[in-house]
Amino acid sequence: MKTCLAIPKYFYNTRNMKTSDKSELSIEVAAASFAALGSEQRLAVLRALVRAGPDGLAIGVLGERCGVFGSTLTHHVKILTQAGLLIQSKQGRSIVCAAVAYEQVENLNKFLLEACCADRLETAKSDAHD
Repeated sequence: MKTCLAIPKYFYNTRNMKTSDKSELSIEVAAASFAALGSEQRLAVLRALVRAGPDGLAIGVLGERCGVFGSTLTHHVKILTQAGLLIQSKQGRSIVCAAVAYEQVENLNKFLLEACCADRLETAKSDAHD
C-alpha cells in the first residue's frame, strides 16, 4: 500500500512573508520589521546603508561606518535581512555586500502614515455637527 503525505501548498512566516499587494503591509509584517529595528546597532546599520545608497557596502566597510564588527555585525545583518529590510549579495568570491530593501522601508513608512490624521478629520466632522 502506497502512503502519500500531504504537502502544504503555502508557507507562512511573518519574517519573510510576501504580501499580495507589495505597497500594503500586514500588521504582522510591519511589527516584525519594526522589531528588527528595535536595536540601536541595527538602526545604525540600516542608516549607514541608506546613506550609502542602492549599491550598498561591503561588510567590512559597513562595520567601520557603524562601529559594529564581526559576529555581532553578522547577527544584526541577518536579523535585518530576515525582516526584509536588507538584501545581501555576493560579489566575487568573498566580498559580501548589503543593500537596503528600499521598497520595504518605503512600505513601512506608508504603513505608518496611511491613516495620518484620519481620526482628527472624523473628530472635526463630529464637532461641527454638535
